[in-house]
Amino acid sequence: MTKLGASHSALDTAEPSAAVATATELEELGYATLWISGGQGNTLPRITELLHGTNRIQVASGILSVDRVPSAEVAAAYADLPAGRFVVGLGGAHGPRPLATINAYLDEIDGAVPASARVLSALGPKMLELARDRASGAYPYLVTTDYVASARKLLGPGPQLVVGLNVVAGTDVATVRETVRGAGSLKFLAGMPGYAASFRRMGFTDADIADLSDRLVDGLTVWGDFDAVVARLREYRAAGADQVVVPLDGVPREWWPELVKALG
Repeated sequence: MTKLGASHSALDTAEPSAAVATATELEELGYATLWISGGQGNTLPRITELLHGTNRIQVASGILSVDRVPSAEVAAAYADLPAGRFVVGLGGAHGPRPLATINAYLDEIDGAVPASARVLSALGPKMLELARDRASGAYPYLVTTDYVASARKLLGPGPQLVVGLNVVAGTDVATVRETVRGAGSLKFLAGMPGYAASFRRMGFTDADIADLSDRLVDGLTVWGDFDAVVARLREYRAAGADQVVVPLDGVPREWWPELVKALG
């Protein structure tokens, strides 16, 4: 996994034909990987549709919850899909022992899904270490460039570091902040213990998290005109990200090919 990844709500929720049409367009534009979020549900059927409807682009689950999707289903899907194109992104262990839960799940798919084909949704150092040791790398979301640099140091030079970002096309800071606070994902995730702990490790205070402060929003959002967004994405790459994942819902459609030219 290298270069530029993309996510888009149409890939997750549109009718199959429309989702495949969007995937085909992004494949032809040169995006390296499509990241299918789908909340915490089972996205294997959609991933299957997109892989069969395209020719070469990778499709990644971002993420499949190990608490909800049986390991046997993941193994069976991987065996039936085109070799080398399904990136199995795993996470979502919300019980009292998340590391043990993920480890046990990986034990169950060992032999069916190679470590080179899986990434782990990772924020904290212990999960990053697990991603280094038992997967091809890590997929953190809503992080700063300083976090990326520290994660790269922990992972070492070999494992992949794929960074999911919040991107907003806009030059008015007040409007951007209002958009981010109203979009839902940051507000929702700030209320989850794992993300709140991650924000604290990055230096944000409890007040920042509770209030979705300007400092928090600005630190976790890529925004501006095209040149400013590209410059910020390049900072994440320079900090150690192998791939940045852009949510294309947040940018004008005419940016789609230009982002590939600038970052692909």
